Amino acid sequence: MGVQQNYIGGKWTDGATAKDNVNPSDLTDVIGSYAQADASGVEAAVDAAKAAAHGWNRSTPQQRYDVLEFAGNEIMARREELGRLLSREEGKTLPEGIGEATRAAQIFKFFAGEALRIQGEKLASVRPGVEVEITREPVGIVGIITPWNFPIAIPAWKIAPALAYGNCVVFKPADLVPGCAWALAEILSRAGLPEGVFNLVMGRGSVVGEAILNADALGAISFTGSVDTGKHVAATCAGRLAKVQLEMGGKNPFVVLDDADIATAVNCAVNSAFFSTGQRCTASSRLIVTEGIHDKFVKAMSDRIETLKVDDALAQGTEIGPVVDENQLKQDMDYLEIGKKEGAKLIGGDRLKLSKDGYYMKPALFTETTNDMRINREEIFGPVASVIRVKDYDEALAVANDTNFGLSSGIATTSLKYASDFKRNAEAGMVMVNLPTAGVDYHVPFGGRKGSSYGPREQGRYAAEFYTTVKTTYIQP
Repeated sequence: MGVQQNYIGGKWTDGATAKDNVNPSDLTDVIGSYAQADASGVEAAVDAAKAAAHGWNRSTPQQRYDVLEFAGNEIMARREELGRLLSREEGKTLPEGIGEATRAAQIFKFFAGEALRIQGEKLASVRPGVEVEITREPVGIVGIITPWNFPIAIPAWKIAPALAYGNCVVFKPADLVPGCAWALAEILSRAGLPEGVFNLVMGRGSVVGEAILNADALGAISFTGSVDTGKHVAATCAGRLAKVQLEMGGKNPFVVLDDADIATAVNCAVNSAFFSTGQRCTASSRLIVTEGIHDKFVKAMSDRIETLKVDDALAQGTEIGPVVDENQLKQDMDYLEIGKKEGAKLIGGDRLKLSKDGYYMKPALFTETTNDMRINREEIFGPVASVIRVKDYDEALAVANDTNFGLSSGIATTSLKYASDFKRNAEAGMVMVNLPTAGVDYHVPFGGRKGSSYGPREQGRYAAEFYTTVKTTYIQP
């Protein structure tokens, strides 16, 4: 197999260099070699998008629908193949990979429909004989920068609305997971888009990402990644007055009250904290448990950790795959040492040696922690969770909200009173009651507050707030 190329101006194009894509479940398995663009590649992509922008801006809703429906249908038909590729390059289990590919298909199909439903308003003016129209128009060219933990779903929920609302796209996927991005670009290359409307530039963030951020022709940047990088994206975009949308980290709480169903609480906590190897911005890394159920909950969690099957992401029955790469595994292990030095007690967390050489670790649960410990303040982004003992619901809510993040927040309770109060007072963009904090629908808004998100929401009809700009027209008939 040759090098998988970038897609610029409707043509497959070599990069400055190439990089192997390695399976974290089996380090001897090289998935493929993928082109690495440099700044000149980004410049070419931006120029191609500029040339295409006027025509695509004025494309019909039917043209946009056809493109997005084609992509959605093909992704859905190939969801098992694409899910396998995803699991092979990122490390989440095969059912999770297929589920994510299915979600990407659903997102494209949803925004195909939205392309037909772009709405405006017509109002009477306060001046006699004058009419007012309020319409939405594309922002122009959008730079899209995505992370490695959802290699096809997050690109889908940025690219699909960008195209649906008439924007051109310059897309940079995470350097660790080029396979799904390339497969998505290959599908879009056959979907009927005019040359230059969609462009794929793979490569390092320090090179390709920086070039995208500083491209004056890009009127908007949508970024998902770390808080520090997000702040840099925001500052750079502010410097040239570009529109920006950021989804960043989380330190999500999951509250377990004395009246909770213990099986529900444990299932939600295990799913939220450990599935997808804990590598989700919506993962529950702080399990806040009232004292009446605390010991029972910790025992049940400890027992469950012992039964979780950690193995090759593609192996049947695997519940937790490997960590994505060596750097992430080291970060996870470093935080285990930090937690122990802070006085927390550790259950699990062993570095695992399996039949295949990969980045495997046993899920880790800290107990006897306090909310001021680093392990409860900083995002670890691995299969690591902490239990925080609290007295009652009021203290649980206060601890849940005592964080610099605000993406997702959950509660396990059988009390309508507490569930209703938590929904209202949890300082998060998304609230889950008796459900995992990770796992969201594709047709409703996604996003948070505080240090987790900045700018308009992603997904659903709220995506229009970022990918369009509003025009008000006054008419004297």
